[in-house]
Parts: sequence; structure tokens; C-alpha cells
Amino acid sequence: MAVKKTLSRKQRFFNKINFTTDDEVYVGIDVHKKNCHIAIRLNGALALTFVAPSDNIAIARMMCKLNPAVKKIVYEAGPTGFSLARTLKKASLPVAVIAPSKIPRPSAQQAKSDQIDCRKLAEFAEKDLLVEVAIPDSRQESDRQVVRLHNHLRDKRKRIKHQIKSFLLQHNIPEPDGLKDWTKQSIVQLRNIELCRQLRFTLAVMLDELNYLLTQIKRVRLELKNIYSKEHHSKQMEILQSHPGVGPITARHFRAEVFNPERFDKATQLTRYLGLCPHVSQSGQKRIDGRLMKAGQVKLRADLVEASWVWIRIDPAAKKVFLRLLANTSEPNKAIAAMARRLAIHLWKMLCDEQPYRKTA
Repeated sequence: MAVKKTLSRKQRFFNKINFTTDDEVYVGIDVHKKNCHIAIRLNGALALTFVAPSDNIAIARMMCKLNPAVKKIVYEAGPTGFSLARTLKKASLPVAVIAPSKIPRPSAQQAKSDQIDCRKLAEFAEKDLLVEVAIPDSRQESDRQVVRLHNHLRDKRKRIKHQIKSFLLQHNIPEPDGLKDWTKQSIVQLRNIELCRQLRFTLAVMLDELNYLLTQIKRVRLELKNIYSKEHHSKQMEILQSHPGVGPITARHFRAEVFNPERFDKATQLTRYLGLCPHVSQSGQKRIDGRLMKAGQVKLRADLVEASWVWIRIDPAAKKVFLRLLANTSEPNKAIAAMARRLAIHLWKMLCDEQPYRKTA
């Protein structure tokens, strides 16, 4: 006797699909390394929740069955990157990657699971309550990855230098001349300091790590120079570096993180994206401009601030603005952050207009 095969709820749903353009389908996906939790809302109600393997092509093929009713497919930005979004876009599906920090959160503590998360994503997408992030193409993301590798190595270099100085202080070892600027001669002197065997071994390992990082940074900078000298970057790099205070490192970083600059409709969108907007607290006639809002790449923000210090040093008009801001705030850090905000807006407009920096009177 033949055993009758029982179809799952998912199979029954996809087998009876007969959507028209009058139907509205919203899909929320909670993406993980091995599997994805998927919720489908149909015409204002939850229709199906299921788990599928993390196979981008298979998911795209499945989502194509929801045409022509599918209005939006959403998932959170995270460690799995943008490969799923690019696969769905290639299949002409309306996909959006969502900023996790901007998802509405209940004030009271509630249960949390992957299934609940994907249901909420689908519901919020239907109500248009989600904030999308820009999806870079594969080349933009690859170029940006090398820039971020450079930033990561710079952070590690700073950390190991701090460890070496802490080691010298802990064991009352005088710093050699030139160590403030980490000259080659000072590093040679560190290697020749007379120490007991254990301390000599510890210091040698840290110096070897520093030397390795310096070599890797040099290697990455050569690769960055090669990448950003190519045709699709060269013109933009020339435009960015025409601004006083902006060198190749800041220009590359800005170009990598602010890809497709025309996606910002106004300057405030850009400065929020970069984390250069102060946290404003206002009630009635009282207004307090607090610290910068936490957003964007910290390293890019630091590069813009550093470039702003150079800018006000070499440009008298910029210095005049800085001194006015300093008189208003009485805090150099707030004044230079405001200059960094102006610098970012200048660079953004220059890229959008494809015009180099023009000094204003």
C-alpha cells in the first residue's frame, strides 16, 4: 500500500500561489550563517513563517514565486554582508537592507527569537517603519574592505606602541631619544637595551610585532595606491585632494565609505551617516547640543577631524571660522568637530558636482 506523502505548510503555501498585482506581499528575513528564518505577510496578515538554509540562490528562486505581489524583502545589516541583497536585486526583486539601530524597539522587555525577529521585520516593512542602508556593489565593497583593513592595522600599530611604552614604564626603563616619534634609531636602541633574559624576550616579541605591522601597513598602502589610481577612482581622488588639508588617506577613506554620494538628498543626512551631528536636546526655550551621535566609521570621523586641523592651519578663511566657533563654544574639540562637519559637506558637494575645491572669499 502506497504511503501518502504529507506536504508541509510551506509546500502547500507555495503550491497554491496565484498572486496578482492587487495582492501585497512583504517578506522579513532573519539571516544567519547556516539558516534563515523567513516570514511572509500577505495582504496585511501573517501568512507563513519557516526556516530555510542560507543559500542565496535558492532563497532568490523561492522569492521569485511571490511575484508580482512582492512589494519588499528586508533583512538586517550584519556579519553576512550584502551578498544576499545583491542576489535578490539581480533577480529583479525589491530588497532592502535595514539599519539594526533604527528598528523600532518596545520600551518594555519582551521575548526575542529569530522567528519573532523575522515577523517583526515583515510587519515593520509593511508599515514603512524601517530605515534602509545603501547596498554597495561588489567592487565598492571590495575596495572598501582594503581601506578598512588599513584602518584595522593602524589601530593595531597604535595598540602595540602603547604596550611597548607601558612595558618600559612598568619596569622603569628609560625611553630612548626619538621614541616620541618612533624613529628608526629609537627602535634600534630599544633592541639594544640591556635587560634580563625574560624582559629581553618580551620586548623583542613586541618589537617584532610592531615591525610586522609596519611592513603590512606599507604593503596595504601600496595596494590602496594601486586601487585608487584606477580610472573609476582617479578623478574623484583628484577632486577630493584639491581641498586644503585633505591628503590621500582621508580622500581614500571618504571615497570608500561615502560611495554613491548622490544618494544623500541633503547635508544633514550625510553628517548623520558620518556621526558628525551633535545630540540635540530641546525643550521649550532650552536647547543643549551634546556629544556627537554615535554612527558611521569612527576612523573616518577621526581622519576628517585631523584633516580639519591641517585645513585651519593652511587656510586663513577656515581659521577665521574656527576662531569664531571657538569663541562661541569655548571648547576646541567642539569647534574642530564643527569644522570637520563643514569639511565633510564640502567633500560631498564636490563629488556630487564633480568639481574641485573653489576657495571662497
